[in-house]
Amino acid sequence: MSVEQTEDATGGDVTEGTVAGAAEKTATAAALASSYPVAPGYQLNVRSGPGTGYSVVRVLSEGAWVRINCQTPGTWVTGPYGTSNIWDNIGSGQYVSDAYIRTGSDGYVASRC
Repeated sequence: MSVEQTEDATGGDVTEGTVAGAAEKTATAAALASSYPVAPGYQLNVRSGPGTGYSVVRVLSEGAWVRINCQTPGTWVTGPYGTSNIWDNIGSGQYVSDAYIRTGSDGYVASRC
């Protein structure tokens, strides 16, 4: 982002774009704060519902981060972060097992769906 300097009527410098830049940084920080990484070295199936019996709608690549909208109980799954029946909703009709998401908690980190 470029920033232009102008001089105000009192002779002081005024930086334009600072408010927009601060808002952009705040939005980015908020998104990162509610986003979580998929376990390293895994491509993760995204399913149409909260369980392994639901169809795979897409696959997240290694190194992906997800934003958790809400969480719900479903099929028990064992993954790199333990065994869990918590499923994370990451979009409309898109669920991933919490056992593959590094949330820093064994419990719920978002509201229930």
